[in-house]
Formats: sequence, C-alpha cells, structure tokens
Amino acid sequence: MQNQSGHMLFEHSLRLSSVLSPSKPSYLSSLTKIVGTLGPNSRSIETIEACLNAGMSVARFDFSWLDGDYHQETLNNLRQAMRNTMKLCAVMVDTIGPDLPICNQTGKPIELKANDQLVITSDVSKQPSSDVLPVDYPRLAETLKKGDTVFVGQYLFTGSENTSVWLEVLETRGQDVICIVKNTATLSGFVLLHVSKVLATLPTLSQNDKQIISEWGSRNKVDFISLSFTRNVEDVRELRDFLRKHNLQETQVFAKIQSVEGLRHFDEILEEADGIILGRGNLGIDLPPEKVFLFQKSAAHKCNMAGKPVMISRVVDSMTGNLRPTRAEATDVANAVLDGADGILLGAETLRGLYPIETVKTVGRICAEAETVCNHSLHFKRINKHVGEPMSEAESVASSAVRTAMKVHAAIIVAFTSSGRAARLIAKYRPPVPVFAIVIPKLRSDSLKWTFSGSAQARHLLGVRGVYPILASPQMTSGGGPSEESALKVALDHGKSVGLLKHNDRVVVFEKIGDSYVVKIVELGD
Repeated sequence: MQNQSGHMLFEHSLRLSSVLSPSKPSYLSSLTKIVGTLGPNSRSIETIEACLNAGMSVARFDFSWLDGDYHQETLNNLRQAMRNTMKLCAVMVDTIGPDLPICNQTGKPIELKANDQLVITSDVSKQPSSDVLPVDYPRLAETLKKGDTVFVGQYLFTGSENTSVWLEVLETRGQDVICIVKNTATLSGFVLLHVSKVLATLPTLSQNDKQIISEWGSRNKVDFISLSFTRNVEDVRELRDFLRKHNLQETQVFAKIQSVEGLRHFDEILEEADGIILGRGNLGIDLPPEKVFLFQKSAAHKCNMAGKPVMISRVVDSMTGNLRPTRAEATDVANAVLDGADGILLGAETLRGLYPIETVKTVGRICAEAETVCNHSLHFKRINKHVGEPMSEAESVASSAVRTAMKVHAAIIVAFTSSGRAARLIAKYRPPVPVFAIVIPKLRSDSLKWTFSGSAQARHLLGVRGVYPILASPQMTSGGGPSEESALKVALDHGKSVGLLKHNDRVVVFEKIGDSYVVKIVELGD
C-alpha cells in the first residue's frame, strides 16, 4: 500500500491470518537498530548483557546526569558485558546543548496550580517556590514578550503533563518574567525551561560539552556524538572541527533535530551530518502536535534517499514505569519502521525506567513484526528513481546486490568493506535480509607507529539498519584469493551457527576485486 506522497507502508498481501499467527523467533531482534541509554537502572554488567542479547547495538551516555567517573564505570561495565556476550556495541555521547535548568538547590518538589501567577527570574539568589522559578540566564526578560509560551518540566524523561507545566507570558519587569500557569503540575528533580528563541541565542556546543568530549570522549574514542539542538549546518561543522582537534576524526556526528530552526535548515544539516536523530520530545513542544508526524515522515524520507541513518526518539515513554507500552506507542514504533527509521532511540525507558531489558525486547519485537510487512520492493524502486542515472559503479553494483537478493530470495547479503561504505550503499536500498559486513582492517601509519584501522568502522555500522559487522583479522585483504575466501567462510559459518543459514540457502556476496565491483550468488551445500 502506498499513500499519495509515496511513503512506504505495507504489502498488499497482508492478511488477518498473519496478525493471528505467532511471531517467528530469530537470532536477530530486528533489522532496525536499538539505541539504549545507560543509567541508574541499566548500568550493571548483568543488565547490560541482557540488553545486548535483547538487541541493543548502541549504548548512549547522557551527561546531563552525574559526572565522568560515573559514566566511566558504566562504560567499563559495558565493555565487560560485550566480552561476556561476544556482542559488539557502539558508544554514543549525547551533548547537553543549550538547556536551561531551573535552579532548585533545595531539591524540594514545587507545586504549581492552574491560573496562578508565577515569576520566572534570572535572579538566581531567589529560592524556588510556587511563586518564583530562578533560571541562570541574564537575558531572559529581554528575550520574552507578552503572549509567548514557556514550557517547564521533565519532558526529557516522561513527557507527563502532571510533571511539566505550560506558562503564558503576561509581562516583563526588570529581571522578572510574569506568567500565568496553564495547568496544574508538580515539578521535581531535574527540571528544564524551554523557549525556542531563548535557546537560539545560546551556543549549540556548550563549554561543558567541549570539556566532556575533549576529556571523556577523547579518552574513550567514542563512536558517535549526538549533537543536541542542531540548528544549522555550521553547528555540525563546528563540532567536526572540534573533533579533529582532539584526535576524534573517526567519530561520527548525528545531528539531533529538536527545534523549528533545525527543521528549517534540515536539508543542509543532512548533507553535512553522518546521521539524524529526531528528538521528538523538544520537537513536540516547538511544533503543534498535529505537525510532528508530518516532519517525521518527511525527514525519514529524505534520510532514506540520502542513504544516511535516521533514528526516532520518544516512542515508549509509558514503559518508564510500566511493563507494556500503550497500544498507541506500539503502533508508533511500527510506523517509525514503516516510515524508514534505521533505529529507535530509548531514553528514559532504559536510563531510569523500571524495565530496561523488557523495553529493549518489546521494541525489538515490534520492529521485527513491522519489517515483515514493509514493502521493500517499493522502497527499492523509489531509491533507484531518486538516484537516477548515471550511477557510480559502486552504487550501481550495490543496488544490483539488493535486487538480486530479492529476486533469488537470498537468506543474507555478505559485503566486504574497509571503510563501511559498501555496506551503507547496500543498506540504502533497504534489503529485506540482514547484511553481514566483513570489515577488512587496513594498515596505516603516522610519524610514531603503525596501526590497523577497522574496529571503529565496524562499530559505526551498528547504527545502520540491517547491517551486522564482522571484523576480519588483519591477514585478510580485500584483493581476493584464499584470505577473502576464508573471511567469507567465517561469515557463512556464523550465519549457520545462529540459525540464519541452512542447506540450499542462497547468499549474495558483494566484493571489490582489483578495480572492479562484483556481485555473486553462493548456494550452500551440506
């Protein structure tokens, strides 16, 4: 089925019997990747092991909570969990960006009632109460005017209306902004103030962010930086320059779109960034609710056409405190997959939620079910039409690999790559089967030593839909011959051991031999 704008929905052959039949268990949770935020309820080795086994492929670290030592302990636990489970996991750092926290040193809950007046002040010497909320931003009063809307609350964690409040500005006096409270709520814990045009006056990459990246990020060679509140292409370029200066050239930048300004500059941001995250928590505040789904579909479509990963956030908020998602949330996850999402990003659900393991499992099952009804053939045709002719040789052969896999009903696709580009090109055409990317290390040198590349390139592929990296040994080269045959054997043996491959299955292989790109079909014997 296809709507007027051409977005991929589901196959015509969907029948009620497929709804009533049980889902098939699989070694892979889903082709769609799952990003889990590690924190108080998900940082033990045992819990991380369970999340990895359930399908988590990227671990996100949110530095708005606690310090580098705390997150280092969590990262060490993640590394041990990877060794125990023999599963690879990438590391993502989320920048804090231009957040405006309410200065509440007392830690006491603040009760606000609808229709009461409330003063937001930049005088941080004042104590927070039901009448006054201090914010450390000197230009607050001069930025706001009568009729403006202000949002205060824990929207990053729950989005619940009883823990967040909407305010309407009545007037400004000196350092004070006088507002009327629009709904009754209790503010507790870490509370933020959100006004788009206030955030637009603050730097996207804060000094605190720079310190975290230059120290913690550099020391741990993180794989991804999620750039919160990306507003334009210059924000992405600034971060790239900063990463280069701190020996993090291989770290990929995912631009997190959370504001109307980021939406307006989306095309240029997409061209510069390595991937996109749709931060629907903040975006749902900036945009009217009825407009959020339109942006999600449009943004996902553009990312798919560009062959760059897109991740959707804020999907199962209710699982922060409940064992099951709401029916609407389950549908939302499935629709994100049908819209073309590469990954689902879990925040509070795994950071502070009571059921982090069950959340990863549940989201994985929903994604897998949605993938069974995706119209992959339609998506393939749309990508081909968008790319047009002439294609590059690599893209032409990569698209042929996917077409071949669909025509011969291949069980998997195997791609040899050193940079990861070949696997990304194949994934761009949304194959209906897993892509085993055999990452061939390359020997390189600087003025001090010789090193092998490959591990970072392998981890970067963990953010791409359907791609599962296998890091080959340094002795294996991409020039053909016995070494490459042995690498293919490793991939096929792995596929057999996990139940993805069986006798008479066909495998499509994409490789570069000399200066030529080649696609071949391998049929498995006994």
